[in-house]
Amino acid sequence: MTLEYKTSNIIRGSLIYMVGDTTAALLSDEFSWLRLAGILLIGATFYAFEIPNYFKWIDKKVSHSGTLKSKLLRASLAMLYFNPLWIARHILFIKLFMGQYNQISWGLISIGVLSFLVNIPVSLGANYLIQNKITSEKRFIASAIFSGLMAVYYSLSSIWFG
Repeated sequence: MTLEYKTSNIIRGSLIYMVGDTTAALLSDEFSWLRLAGILLIGATFYAFEIPNYFKWIDKKVSHSGTLKSKLLRASLAMLYFNPLWIARHILFIKLFMGQYNQISWGLISIGVLSFLVNIPVSLGANYLIQNKITSEKRFIASAIFSGLMAVYYSLSSIWFG
């Protein structure tokens, strides 16, 4: 499998994740220009590289046979990418960009686990649609938009579950 890192994903990932997280930051009264720039950078690098390639891997491993089993497997694999460790890492990035080093601990994993468990119904449904109803060319942007919305939830999760 050839890995890809396209300019379109870099631009979309940076902007969508930044908008989602900035919304969360404004709602939680935690806006910071450094946080905005940091999440823009993370969206353009980590997320713009990892997510499209992971979805490409799903395409390679699980067929679009149309069976309920393959559809649920595709959705579950996508949902599992955004697992408790991914959520904890996202919150870690936020804490780093906010200069909240004293709030960085193994407790972020607990927040990630609770956030993930509470979110399963929504995440499974959204990932089912993204993996089975959206073309592979549009999947990253659809996932980024969903993740941008979830960034609000993940950010607030650190307040609710922290």
